[in-house]
Amino acid sequence: MSHFLDINTTDPAALRAMIDQARAMKDARRGQPKGASDADQPLAGRMVALIFEKPSTRTRVSFDVGARQLGGQTMVLSGSDMQLGHGETIADTARVLSRYVDLIMIRTFEEATLLEMAEYASVPVINGLTNRTHPCQIMADVLTYEEHRGPIRGRKVVWTGDGNNVCASFIHAAGQFGFDFTFTGPPTLDPEPGFMEEARQKGVTAVIERDPAKAVDGADLVVTDTWVSMHDPQSARERRHNQLRPYQVNEALMARAKPDALFMHCLPAHRDDEATSAVMDGPNSVIFDEAENRLHAQKAIMRWCLGI
Repeated sequence: MSHFLDINTTDPAALRAMIDQARAMKDARRGQPKGASDADQPLAGRMVALIFEKPSTRTRVSFDVGARQLGGQTMVLSGSDMQLGHGETIADTARVLSRYVDLIMIRTFEEATLLEMAEYASVPVINGLTNRTHPCQIMADVLTYEEHRGPIRGRKVVWTGDGNNVCASFIHAAGQFGFDFTFTGPPTLDPEPGFMEEARQKGVTAVIERDPAKAVDGADLVVTDTWVSMHDPQSARERRHNQLRPYQVNEALMARAKPDALFMHCLPAHRDDEATSAVMDGPNSVIFDEAENRLHAQKAIMRWCLGI
């Protein structure tokens, strides 16, 4: 049994195997109806619990469809259904769920909830997102980059904007997959310093450059994310917009990157805030391939967790 909790705590060889398997499964589905089951049905007879304390579109649909394509069944549970940690402890919930299901995916707020679930579950637990990290998204992003441009090792990835949970997992991936990482954004929204230092210790360049134009010079991949969360009050939204406006990914900024640089955004996006529609719909954008690849990457993650 293997949990998939974070990219930096998963063996690099295992990460590489997941990416390669995801690509192989995607290739094998070409020409099939979207709802068709895969020829290989490794999850046949297995039940996957999908727990959502945070609402979701891509995570919910991609995990649900992915488990079904692999022959499994899913049970979708919301935070209100379970009230994690309110009444019954997370530890006891993990123990009980483990008697019913074969795999647990949880999308939650606090990292501590994920870690306690994994500690006490006797089945694999997958991090579908926490406030601190979002590893499934970055596995899809690595898959997407390599589909379009070949190996990501040695490339320059630039993150512009907020050093949030998606950014954190990109930094983790830099160390594990061997690419260089530049963060550009306001000092108040820097990623955790420990994440950057860990990547450097693994032999890659991980730097902060306040000038977005300098940061993007020579980039192979430019990435951003939404500036505001659905849970942010209006005052916080206005403050973030003021801080982040200089870091918008527009055509002028993308022109500083390599001519064949890709643009990614994990979605949902606030068009013409963090990135302009011209960039999002432009020839360098792969945002919808990126969204699709959540499905394929997460199928590989589920298989790895179950050893199948």
